[in-house]
Amino acid sequence: MSESGRAAAPPASHRGASEANGRAATPRAGATRLAAAKTPRDAPSVFRSILFDQPEPTAGVDDAATPAFFADLQLDRVVGSITKGREEYDLVPLYRAPLHSVATINYRHEVFRDLENKTVLDDIRSFATKLRWMRRHRALVGKLHFARQQQRWYLRAVEDYCDAVKCLAGDLSKARLRSHGMLAFRVYLLSYATSPAFTTLVEQTTKVANDLVGLQYNLHIKGNRITVTSYNDQADQGAEVDETFARFKQGAVKDYRVASPAGPADMNHVEAQVLDLVARIHPEPFRALQEYCANTSAYTDPTILTFDREIQFYVAYREYLERLERPALRFCYPRVSDGSKAIRARDAFDIALADKLSGDDETVVCNDFQLDDRERVFVVSGPNNGGKTTFARTFGQLHYLAALGCQVPGNEAQLFLFDQMFAHFEREEDLATLRGKLEDELYRIHEILEVATPNSIIIMNESFGSTTLQDARLLGAKVLERITQLDLLCVYVTFVDELASLNEKIVSMTSMVDPGDPTMRTFKLERRPADGRAYAAALAQKYRLDYDTLKAGVAR
Repeated sequence: MSESGRAAAPPASHRGASEANGRAATPRAGATRLAAAKTPRDAPSVFRSILFDQPEPTAGVDDAATPAFFADLQLDRVVGSITKGREEYDLVPLYRAPLHSVATINYRHEVFRDLENKTVLDDIRSFATKLRWMRRHRALVGKLHFARQQQRWYLRAVEDYCDAVKCLAGDLSKARLRSHGMLAFRVYLLSYATSPAFTTLVEQTTKVANDLVGLQYNLHIKGNRITVTSYNDQADQGAEVDETFARFKQGAVKDYRVASPAGPADMNHVEAQVLDLVARIHPEPFRALQEYCANTSAYTDPTILTFDREIQFYVAYREYLERLERPALRFCYPRVSDGSKAIRARDAFDIALADKLSGDDETVVCNDFQLDDRERVFVVSGPNNGGKTTFARTFGQLHYLAALGCQVPGNEAQLFLFDQMFAHFEREEDLATLRGKLEDELYRIHEILEVATPNSIIIMNESFGSTTLQDARLLGAKVLERITQLDLLCVYVTFVDELASLNEKIVSMTSMVDPGDPTMRTFKLERRPADGRAYAAALAQKYRLDYDTLKAGVAR
């Protein structure tokens, strides 16, 4: 029994960079010839990063610790949801590093706008898929046991890389780009794709792969003995045999063929020995493969690999917003200033809450806020479970996402670029500190106020809730006086109404109730003087605990 075959071609594990039979990658139509893309004169001449317009801010980004306020503002959940499924890119550190430059924020806004073009976004996704296969195939090399199989999958990884670069270069050469970042990367990519080093790599990869795919040989199998011989241009009589026996066919018959594994699988010792015998018959292609693997160990370009990771920051966030966005929930590019503290937002909402409710029919309530001139502090009061904490989180989330250069939840936003953000939320008493709850609150507030600057933001939620009303009023007034002296932005959620009119820098925000039923929350907040008495009276009346009802009951 004899069988002709092709040597060292990996199985059909995927479709993408090259044909499943192991043939060398060939660029798709439009990618073989790179068009000269038009680039504005003010585009950067040197590409550094798609996230940063200057090289300095990139230092230490990957070592950024989780900000202390992340859990309080539920940004840890937001970032976890954004980066889910993209663990290979290690994106979490990029979302822990807010920017301190308005220019860099605008740089990212431009890139986000380029990716609103579906064609460009699809091109980036295709590029990422090819490089993902490259990494998988390269990782597979270390898991296989036989050298020749390792070498062939290494060659496949390089094919993936070459195809990814050529296709993206061809796609971006025709794309309508406007951002400085994408324009600079296109210049870099086209230069790299046409460089002697890369074109030589492509030529070598294509030749080695084609030489392997072109190999033919005979297998003679008799019992437990296999003999490998040269093919010698023998005629393939398979079609003639099929035609001869076709006349005897009577309906469907059992298929005795054995399917190959669906994905890459390690060779067994018989397959490895057969391949060694094929290499004896055709030594040159296998010697060339061995030399190729030894000489191309540094085939990837670090700048292109960095781009592949960093562009996922944008793609991941875009896909996250697509899951949340609906007619009532919109996202916008905020106007960000590092000088003016006049801020405003229209139809803003808690992005973590929207994420949590995205699969439900529940409504996410949007709110507006505004600070003008010398106004710096929102004191938020109103009934419990009326949306006060949600508003505080929303304020912090908007400013943080804006500092990342991302779109923010709302139809319109003008925000301040802070230097530090702090959150003071209620904590469970920690016996290890040997401090009571009130003492611990004061300790943490003192730490914040010691390092806060006029350019900082503080979010304080239900502080001093463990003490008496008189003490909460006294301590709250002291803290707010210090905050307004520092002239920083703050949201202060409290049950003490009097704090909302402490000085001219403070604006009162009140969570509203349904006018028809004051016991029902609307979760809307309005800029109006605090007055909790009407709500308390409505509650007392509803549950027949008001003065007149009680008096009448006692009289009976």
